[in-house]
Amino acid sequence: MEMNKSSSIILLVLLLLLASYHDDDGVGVGLVWRVMGRTCESQSHHFKGACVSNHNCGLVCKNEGFTDGWCRGFRRRCFCTRRC
Repeated sequence: MEMNKSSSIILLVLLLLLASYHDDDGVGVGLVWRVMGRTCESQSHHFKGACVSNHNCGLVCKNEGFTDGWCRGFRRRCFCTRRC
């Protein structure tokens, strides 16, 4: 009985670690967003040029009314995120 309980706990911890590290940028926010609810995403309308800094992208997105923003994709575009 003790072996099954400890094995279950270890499996649960491993699943949580894997679920928390799934985002495209390697940013481990996946689990947090899944717990909080759905995430809506839209490409920034005001960000100009190649997106090389998540911080700058996030600031532009916040000025557009979103909660945050991330640089994504091969073409490095700024995508804004918010809870749906």
